[in-house]
Amino acid sequence: MKFKLLYTFLALVLLTSCKDDSEKRRLENEKQQKKNELIFSKVSNAWDFYDEPINETSENLVSDWTEFRSLLNELRLKPKKTIGAFQQKATAISKKAAAMDDNIPEKFNQPQIKSRIATMTTKVRLLDLYIHLDLIPAEKVVKIISEINNELASLQRQMDKIEVISTIPVEIGESELKQMLDASRAIPNEPIDPNLPRVE
Repeated sequence: MKFKLLYTFLALVLLTSCKDDSEKRRLENEKQQKKNELIFSKVSNAWDFYDEPINETSENLVSDWTEFRSLLNELRLKPKKTIGAFQQKATAISKKAAAMDDNIPEKFNQPQIKSRIATMTTKVRLLDLYIHLDLIPAEKVVKIISEINNELASLQRQMDKIEVISTIPVEIGESELKQMLDASRAIPNEPIDPNLPRVE
């Protein structure tokens, strides 16, 4: 009889403790869901990229430079439903940004453009990293999106600057002056040996 009473008491204690655990889990899940909704709304509100060319040079390049066009198209499409959709979009944008460095038009294949593409690609990869974390830092995601926009605008302004400079006509004698300033063509600065015969 004593054992039956003891077993009944233990069963009651176990049942109440299980109810408490399930209630705690339910509350924690609700908190996590509210936090995820808040993060989703912050990311969704901030997800606004410069997906249109900002100058005439960029507009012309969109038709010629396939990688640039596909990056802008990828930036234009905004995910809508879940954080998972934003994660997939960030990965796709990261791939498109990395592909830009492979096929730069010859006119713009210069260090200024390459460095801006590299910086933008780094920022896009950071976005991809942040958005795939378990605890997404929404403030960092918002900040990195604005930085990506700045880098994209900087890239397009630099392309426009190169285009403007290329339209300036070369003055008479300017090409010879550039050759004279070229350090690889300069006469070496070696000391003159006084023992060598000289022509006077």
